[in-house]
Amino acid sequence: MNETIHAIALHSGGLDSTLALAVIRAQGIRVTALKFTIGFGFPEYHQALGEPDAGRWNPHPQVMLPSDVPVVKLDVAEEFRKVLVHPRHGYGSGVNPCIDCKIFMFRKAKAYLEEQGADFAFSGEVLGQRPMSQHRRALDEIEKESGLTGILLRPLSAKLLPPTIPEQRGWVDRESLYGISGRSRKEQLRLAAEFGIREFPQPAGGCFLTDKVFAERLQDLFAHKGRDTLVSTDLELLKTGRHFRLSPVAKAVVGRRRGENEFLGRFREGRTFLRVVSHPGPTAILDGSATPEEVEKVARIAARYSDGWKEGRVVVRWERNGEQGDLPVEPCQDDEIAFLRIGKSRSE
Repeated sequence: MNETIHAIALHSGGLDSTLALAVIRAQGIRVTALKFTIGFGFPEYHQALGEPDAGRWNPHPQVMLPSDVPVVKLDVAEEFRKVLVHPRHGYGSGVNPCIDCKIFMFRKAKAYLEEQGADFAFSGEVLGQRPMSQHRRALDEIEKESGLTGILLRPLSAKLLPPTIPEQRGWVDRESLYGISGRSRKEQLRLAAEFGIREFPQPAGGCFLTDKVFAERLQDLFAHKGRDTLVSTDLELLKTGRHFRLSPVAKAVVGRRRGENEFLGRFREGRTFLRVVSHPGPTAILDGSATPEEVEKVARIAARYSDGWKEGRVVVRWERNGEQGDLPVEPCQDDEIAFLRIGKSRSE
């Protein structure tokens, strides 16, 4: 037993990181699980909307860790924004700065490790599983730039990588580690059964940054507002509703369902807030310097998505800085607004 050895687990809640934790615990090592919130998880967002079926965005709950494994949660969303807008290693298929994200989190893990006097860190990374961030060169770069050289162990692929200090010093038995590589999940599923892990999230698909619609919206924001002036509310709004670019300085967001309508209401300060009042329908916000013509355009867009979309007149109420008024408008036709739309979900 190595209970005098203390290891920090970078734990996402997924299967691989849970398996890595189980492998290290099986060697009698004391483990603390470190979890990061960077602000772009699907489940957290839908829970924030108060949606009763938020779980559908993450088909399986996160794995329950053993009661003797402390879990430390670090909210680093504000700091991570700088990484997102200026990733040194670029983006993946969406606006996912995977390598920079890992370096950022692993640096935080190193700081926590030093603060706690722990001996090493480990993660659930699998060699060759992710095309951008889990090939050999990327793994080496992440280890080096995070400051964890020699003390970052990847238990699931350790036998395919050079021995780390924990292995060299006998804290960890290298022969009890694994040599998993590639995108197949067959070996992980076998290990899950062996360790009695029955419920776990499905791989990928849980981060807005890998979503193509979100990527289109963020690239639009980069193009019209710039990278260095973005604030957290700009990024929060990208996650919700239908987005329409009216001009270089004016953009509208229109809710799609009740939770989103209520969510948009939180962002009315400093913006034009609109809601359909003559029929059941969405709320909308108009961001930026908007002309009266643009306010009317957004009112017509909101009317298009109301129950009065087939009628000739729908009343939309606008509010801004304590003032308000009602606009009777004719709902837009789809061909009037298609070219204004920024990204569109396949479910719409």
